[in-house]
Amino acid sequence: MPKLKPIPWLLALELAMVARDHWGQLDPRDRRELTRIVSKSKGRPGNLTPHERTELRRIVSRLDLPGAGRRLLPLAGKHRRRGKMF
Repeated sequence: MPKLKPIPWLLALELAMVARDHWGQLDPRDRRELTRIVSKSKGRPGNLTPHERTELRRIVSRLDLPGAGRRLLPLAGKHRRRGKMF
């Protein structure tokens, strides 16, 4: 198992706060449905029906993941790996 570098606590806290804010943007029905679908899938999209996949896409699109990324981008600059990409 490869060694993992510890994440600075403030970075982890900021990530948790951004995730909480975006999760809170969903209405309670969508939060329940997203939790149910992700739990049912067990990380495998093949475990979902086409309707559930469509619902998952709809709900995830409401999470505004690009907005979350923009909020976290300034933090990544300090902790980005240097060197070759591949």
